[in-house]
Amino acid sequence: MYLEMSALLLRSFDMAGTAVFAISGALAAARARQTPLTFAFFALVTGIGGNTLSALLMGAPVAWVHHPASIVVCLIVALLAWSTPLAWWPSRAIEWFDAVGIAAYGALGAGNALTYGIAPLPAAIMGVFTACFGGVFRDVLAGEPSIILKPELYVTAAALAAGVFVALASLGIEPAVAAVIAFAMGFGLRALAIVKQLSLPSYPGASGFMKDG
Repeated sequence: MYLEMSALLLRSFDMAGTAVFAISGALAAARARQTPLTFAFFALVTGIGGNTLSALLMGAPVAWVHHPASIVVCLIVALLAWSTPLAWWPSRAIEWFDAVGIAAYGALGAGNALTYGIAPLPAAIMGVFTACFGGVFRDVLAGEPSIILKPELYVTAAALAAGVFVALASLGIEPAVAAVIAFAMGFGLRALAIVKQLSLPSYPGASGFMKDG
């Protein structure tokens, strides 16, 4: 029973991560005043893009090809976004949905990599890829500057979630417990970065790069 509850919790994390990333993609389509089909496309690419990339890199089955639940979630979210006025959504909704998504997928992406026998360090990096690339694909499609280039901590929050999960799993902590802790820490850091505009130091040599003469 305990193992079944743990598996259900992890699956819920997966679906929640898919949903929040998908809604951020659909809202990007809304801001660009796109068609319903484009809403669906943006939601799908953002919702399952990171997972797809990480599965291909690991040589693992792409989950949504065999189990279409993620596709259904993305399409429902796209319909929800299409059916509601953009004014109903907070101005920074995409960033907050991303905060949830990167924390959830940072942990789950690392966990999936460990399941396929990936070593701890590459598994943590795989968690970062899983967490971040859906948002990157969305921004490219929308013609917007990538969210990973914004000064506030973003990749760092994904790396924290992935790293914490790998560390806890290496200590023998049960995966569902590790995922909850890793999610809380990753989301907490990203939320703090959004509210307080926290960022890492920028490259100090940029101002002197390629000077004339």
